[in-house]
Amino acid sequence: MTVKVLYFARLREELGRDGEQAELPAEGCTVAGLWENLHGEPPPQRLMTAVNQSRAGPDTPVRDGDEVAFFPPVTGG
Repeated sequence: MTVKVLYFARLREELGRDGEQAELPAEGCTVAGLWENLHGEPPPQRLMTAVNQSRAGPDTPVRDGDEVAFFPPVTGG
């Protein structure tokens, strides 16, 4: 299964890339599982995500062909 992954803001800077194609072993993956598969650790607690441009949580399923975006929480002031 192939998923398009996008990184925004500080994550893009920290990881040194704005995205990647992820090959996952099988269906049944979640947003949290995708992050762990790519980075070898659970996602940060305050990480915000979207699947196919709709807000998603860590337990949101990820399917073949999906676009998953990761971004830090936005603050203002």
